[in-house]
Amino acid sequence: MSGLRAYMGGMGKNRFNEGAGPSQRQLRVGELIRRTLSDVLMRGDVHDDDLQRVSITVGEVRMTPDLKVATAFILPLGGHDAEGTLLALRRNKAELRRLVNKQMTLKFSPELRFKIDETFDRMDETRRLFSDAHVRQDLDPRPEGDEEE
Repeated sequence: MSGLRAYMGGMGKNRFNEGAGPSQRQLRVGELIRRTLSDVLMRGDVHDDDLQRVSITVGEVRMTPDLKVATAFILPLGGHDAEGTLLALRRNKAELRRLVNKQMTLKFSPELRFKIDETFDRMDETRRLFSDAHVRQDLDPRPEGDEEE
């Protein structure tokens, strides 16, 4: 039984997922927080004029392995005054944490952190690169018989 006991003793640590990206639990909790936070912001539950006048997209929420910190990647509609929106969210993070926790049934209420979602900027840059003539030349398949030897 000592082999089984040794195996079970290490189960508390997530040995099988080391360095492999977020666990299924992190992904599930992150998505639940993303939806809940989006609903709270959409309804305007936070009484801050800076948050009331802007529509905020919560693109993703990443959880730490211990589920104690949730980093929300946000972008105001149109990308206008992203820094001002980020400051308003950070200023109201205690109230947002309380409102999100009120609608969820987690053992611990994670600390909320906010960052600007730069995914759309990276997509635009990727499209620009793919439209470049030199890059297209490398991506287009060579005609039959035009192979290098």
